[in-house]
Amino acid sequence: MIGSLRGRLLDKDPAGELLIEVGGVGYRTTVGPSALAASGPVGQECFVYVHHRVREDSADLYGFPTLDERRCFEALLSAHGVGPALALAVLSHLPPDELRRAVAVDDAAVLEVVPGIGAKTSKRMVLDLKSKLGVPESVGAEGAAGPSGDGTGTAAAEVRAALGQMGFSPAEVREAMAAVVVAAAGEDAADPGALLRVALQELGPR
Repeated sequence: MIGSLRGRLLDKDPAGELLIEVGGVGYRTTVGPSALAASGPVGQECFVYVHHRVREDSADLYGFPTLDERRCFEALLSAHGVGPALALAVLSHLPPDELRRAVAVDDAAVLEVVPGIGAKTSKRMVLDLKSKLGVPESVGAEGAAGPSGDGTGTAAAEVRAALGQMGFSPAEVREAMAAVVVAAAGEDAADPGALLRVALQELGPR
């Protein structure tokens, strides 16, 4: 099985494919936005970690800029009803650390920003991913409590939902939630109003 590729980048398709020449052979590799951005210019050396997916009638390569992202992709594939295209879509919206955080606090709503994932599917995915991503089953078991059990996860989930309802894009929501995570470590951890103000300050005036 192919685990990585290092070679000259022959072509880069913005739709999500790299053509990497290794030892005179060109390997067509399906990638997400992160690998596409990290691949560099055509003609230069390119490196990707690879998931080699073999089926009866096909053998496909999926490339990732980090080993952690590849592992998350493989964990997503193990979830019920998740194929390669959906797994890539999830990682295009949620970097590995944010995906683990969402699973840890049972924040299924964060997965619903991905096209094709509804409320029922997102909840099933969170359950399936706990063991695959190394998240203890007890974390967030009371609904959406954070790792400390103090309701932090519930507050963060409310903030994320509010930002989505206000019309912010998934990328803007991710940016704001990074600041919310830092704020959630403070005294206002379980106060959705305080965390929402932090998020809006991070995003600035629209």
